[in-house]
Amino acid sequence: MPPARVDEPAIAAALARRSLLLAPPLAWLSGCASVGTVTEAPGTRFAGQGWHAVPLPGKSQTSYRWVEKDGRASIAANADRSASMWRRKVNVPSQDLGQASFSWRVDRLIEGASVADADREDAPARVMFAFAGDVARLSARTRMMFELAHALTGEPPPYATLMYVWEGKEPVDSLVINSRTDRVRKIVLDSGASHLGRWRQHRRNLVVDFRRAFGEDPGPLVAIAVMTDADNTRSVAEAWYGPIELD
Repeated sequence: MPPARVDEPAIAAALARRSLLLAPPLAWLSGCASVGTVTEAPGTRFAGQGWHAVPLPGKSQTSYRWVEKDGRASIAANADRSASMWRRKVNVPSQDLGQASFSWRVDRLIEGASVADADREDAPARVMFAFAGDVARLSARTRMMFELAHALTGEPPPYATLMYVWEGKEPVDSLVINSRTDRVRKIVLDSGASHLGRWRQHRRNLVVDFRRAFGEDPGPLVAIAVMTDADNTRSVAEAWYGPIELD
């Protein structure tokens, strides 16, 4: 019996479609895989200069701008069926990692959104920390996705991304692994409507949280970012972020 004919174009097309689904999560903090040249001192407060917009492949961009909100310097984020980041590259060696302090304010939730549902994976507020690491340790499949994200964005993804979120459904302190890549893991800090309309201040130990999320010690911190997105639910979202401080 002759061997079955392999439809190589069909297989390639299927892989491409799946890769495009996987690429946006990996591209969230692209460009941060290599450590920068300036080391941030403990106590650094990241406000004002150095932040910049980062689009995601195939997505409309969320609007970010520095404003004064309730008497404090803030990043105002407005999403309209959009998803993109507001990012700052940093360089904090792993031995200097400690506490991270940040605040956010959300006035309304995104109806039907859930960070645990790939099809409705929106959040009104996210604060993200990207870490370098040995990509060669990752699976062949993950390395392939990294290469694709690099090709789509022109920048390599980080080794791991620790994300804090305001979630509508999942309980506070839930750990959610991204359904499309395990290199992005989320911890729910606020959930539901009980704290809407007020500033929420959070202080987290990055080393402890990274160990919990990834089961290993973190490498150098290479980027921080905020993101408000409403693309999957085709809705709108608004949030404000205070400066991020490391100490």
